[in-house]
Order: sequence, then C-alpha cells, then structure tokens
Amino acid sequence: MDMRQRIAGLAKEMLSAAFPEAQGLPEDLAGFLEVPPDPAMGDYAFPCFRLSKALRMGPPMIAKKLSEALEKPEIARVECVGGYLNFFFNRENFAREMLEAVMAAPEKWGSSEEGRGKTVCMDYSSINIAKRFHIGHLSTTVIGNSLKRIYDFQGWHTVSINHLGDWGTQFGKMICAYKKWGDRETVEKGGVDEMTRLYVRFNNEAAEHPELEDEGRAWFKKIEEGDPEALEIFNWFKNVTLKDAMRVYDILGVHFDSYAGESFYADKTGRVVEMLEEKGLLKDSDGAKIVDLEAYDMPPCLILKSDGATLYHTRDLAAAIYRKETYHFDQCLYIVAYQQDLHFKQLFKVLELMGYDWVQEQMKHVSFGMVSYEGQALSTRKGVMIYLDDLLRKAQEKALEIIREKSPNLENKEEVARQVGVGAVVYSTLQNSRIKDIDFHWDRALNFDGETGPYVQYTFARCCSVLRKAPEISAAPDYAALTDDEAQALLRLLSRFPEAVAEACQKNEPFMVTRATTEIAKAYNKYYYEHRILDDDPAATAARLKLTDAARQVIKTGLYLIGLEAPERM
Repeated sequence: MDMRQRIAGLAKEMLSAAFPEAQGLPEDLAGFLEVPPDPAMGDYAFPCFRLSKALRMGPPMIAKKLSEALEKPEIARVECVGGYLNFFFNRENFAREMLEAVMAAPEKWGSSEEGRGKTVCMDYSSINIAKRFHIGHLSTTVIGNSLKRIYDFQGWHTVSINHLGDWGTQFGKMICAYKKWGDRETVEKGGVDEMTRLYVRFNNEAAEHPELEDEGRAWFKKIEEGDPEALEIFNWFKNVTLKDAMRVYDILGVHFDSYAGESFYADKTGRVVEMLEEKGLLKDSDGAKIVDLEAYDMPPCLILKSDGATLYHTRDLAAAIYRKETYHFDQCLYIVAYQQDLHFKQLFKVLELMGYDWVQEQMKHVSFGMVSYEGQALSTRKGVMIYLDDLLRKAQEKALEIIREKSPNLENKEEVARQVGVGAVVYSTLQNSRIKDIDFHWDRALNFDGETGPYVQYTFARCCSVLRKAPEISAAPDYAALTDDEAQALLRLLSRFPEAVAEACQKNEPFMVTRATTEIAKAYNKYYYEHRILDDDPAATAARLKLTDAARQVIKTGLYLIGLEAPERM
C-alpha cells in the first residue's frame, strides 16, 4: 500500500472534479506531495502553487475548491492552509490498511519490481594483492554491499565485482624478493604480513643495490609473457591474499560474483589501443600515448607509457567494454572515493569519444568521503593505519564488555557481540550521506542509547521480547486502539519505508535506508514507553502486537539492507 500514490490518485480525482474543463494539468501528482514538518499539519500536503499558471487562479482558491471535492472515507479531513491542501488520514482505517499491507508479505515490505529485467554491475572494495585489508577499504566495501542488497530488493539483477589491484612491476619485485629471501611455508603461515615484509626488504635492499630493480622488472615481464613459474608464484600470491581477505568479507557478510582484477584485462588492452588509434584519438606526448582532453577542461588521459606499458586508464577502458559486452548492464557503478573523480571523468569521456553512447546514462561514479580514526587521518607513512580485521575484532571485544555489563544472563553473548560489534562499524559508515567524511569513534559507535547500530538492533530485540512474552490472543485486532499520536507516527514511518528504499536505489545513497530504519526504531521506542502493549483488552492488545510485529519486520529488513544482522536477544 503506497500512501503517497493513494493520495496522489485522490488529488487527481479531486482536481478533475473541481476543474473538469482544465487543460495542461500534470498526469502524475506523486512528486508534488510533501510531508509536513509537523504531523499536526497533516499526513501529506499538496502545494497548489504549481497549478496556478494552468488554472489561472491563486493557490488558496485552488486549495479551497479542491477541498470541496473530497469524498473518500480513508481521508478524515483536509485543511486549506495558505496555498497548501493538507490531508489527514482516517486514523483507524489507516492503521488497519497499513498493518494488513505490511503483514501480507512482511519480508518484502519496501521491495519492488522496478529493476526487473535490468542488470547493474557494481565495482567495489577492490583490494590490493599482497596488502592487508585496512579501514580505508571499509567505505567502498560496505556501501557497495548495501547497494547490492538494495538493488536486489528492487528487482535488479546485480553483478558484484571486486576489481583486484593485481598488476604492475611491484609484483615482479615481490617475486624477486620471494626467490631471494622467502620460502613457501613461511609465506603460507605469515600470509599478507610476510609478503609485505619481503616487499619492504626488497625496497630497502634496492636502495643500496639498484640492480635489483632490473631483476624485479624482469620478473614482471615474465608475468606479462606468461612464464609458467612467474605465473604460478603470482597466482599463489593472489590466493594467499584472498584467503586473508575472505575472513574479513565473511565477518561483514560480503560476497562477490567476480574477482576479475587488473591482470584479467591485461591481454584485452591491445584492442582498446587499436580502437583509439582507428578513431584518431591517440596522440604522442614525449614518447607516451595520450588522449587529449583539453577541449573538455581535463588533463590528458595517459594510455601507454613511453616503454609501451599500460596504465590504470587503459585497463579500466578494457574493463568497461568487457562488462558491457559480457553482462549487458543497464547501469555500471564504480563505488570509489571522491579523490578519483578526475580519473572517472576522463574514463567516461574517452569511452564517449570512442563512440559508446551508453556511457552518459549508464556509467556512474558513486563517490564517498574520507575515513579517519578518532580524529586522526589514516597514513601508512605516519603509522596511523587501522587494519579492518583488527578493527572488527576490537569492536566485538568492546561489544562483549558492554553486553556482559547490561545483560549478564544472556546465553549467546559472544555471538551477539559479533553481531553488535560488526554492526556498529558498518552502521557508523552508513549513517550519513556517503560523500561526508567519516571519523570513527568507539564511544559513539557502540552507544546503545544514541542513533547507532546497537540502538536499532536493541529495538529489534525489544520487539522480539514483547512478542515472546505475549499470550495467545484469538480476538480480532481493534484498530481504534492505534489512533493515538505515537502509534500513528510509527505507522506513517512504516508507510514511507518503501519510498526510502526506492530513493536510496535511485540516488545510490544507503544512508536513506539507515535513516528510515532508525526513525522507525525511535518511533517504536516512544510508543513502547508511552503505551502499555499487553493489557486486559484482548482486541486492543492484538492490534498493538500487530503494530509491534510490523515494526520488528521492517526494522529487520532495514538492518539487512544496510548490512547488519538482527539479534533477537540482547
């Protein structure tokens, strides 16, 4: 039951009845409707200003004539306030229809078929081989995971891609270091940390013995040429890194359909270079090959270095073309920090110049802000680098301390601590618009009282507790028991949850789901404190329990869509 569409349809009927001869009126009025800042002003407001020109009449007069054409039982009344027509629901009917609609398919409330038949490719996380998974990868990973779930929920076919950073001379240097100072058993045991140690040693040794750089380049050339030994070591390095990363992905509940990274496209860049040459787009620049973008107020896009080596842009061009030809996407999202804005502007412009007319409508850079940790900018050089598995482990430990204090008799403390600790980290990343910078603080993230992940999870657990304690009731719900302000406020938020999910999908903004879910949790807690849910009136109790169950279901859906689990006991 989409109340916005219902009111929009009603407004259209009123408009036709009040102005039967009018011409040039809009067909769809849903976008006109506004939610008043104060519920006392109505459930929805219709601004009549936008009709003045077509009707040649002042907004207050339009509102008055529309109000006289109202004949619908689901609306208790309308009020003309200035140029606005404010709609007030029939509270009992609204409660009945709303709860019946949610509980008809509770796990699907907020879903749609908007994306049916359409495919979206999502490029996110994109970790680097032979490097540990750090907090700098947190935003791209959790934003991407949430968007995947939201698009799935809206009926899209999603293809999640982890575009691995697995190409470049550094891998030749790593193989060189491994051959000189490493062994398989030590690397298998030490994982990414041991590979990092070998790489650091290579750079230190090369500072005194520059000939090592030539050896490193030679090993990378072997990778490029398909040398069996070089490829075996290179692929093994990737497997060791992914094994390490999989532990983090499993904790976060993140999964990918493809791990095709830069190396996958290395043999596909020749076609890109040929196409650029055929279209006369390539130019020489001190021996390198570029696409001149000066006419578009951008620096040149570097395609080939002077030694003929490819670059990020070359491989990203190949990847975009491959994804379009393989997945036939309708949307392709790059969930990458805003520092790469120029890179993607250049990438999209070069694709457009190559003749791919789908680029402007279908390819999007979904950017996000910087991540800092308790006021400190992350910096490897300065030693301020938080590894994600350490962060998640610490979050779980802190959550366990809080749970032991607040719920000493809880049976599965460790499991709940995992759900709450990880949820706190994810929620803190998705609680604001993605473009905002994030400063992660423990005391904020793990607060059970503020607007945090644990607060919303605790509200879900509270709903579960109320339903567990409730006796069996055979009486039909008396929806007149839900006409108070607190119940109606909660019902309004439940009714608007589908709008929040749809808008989050349209704008690629998971925080819209976070905000909607948090507001529902706040509204339920207010209702819980202001009203006795289990009382002597079975029919009233049945209605309040139904409201509790609907809130529980929608909060669970909201938590899932942003990547959080929903513990039933806390």
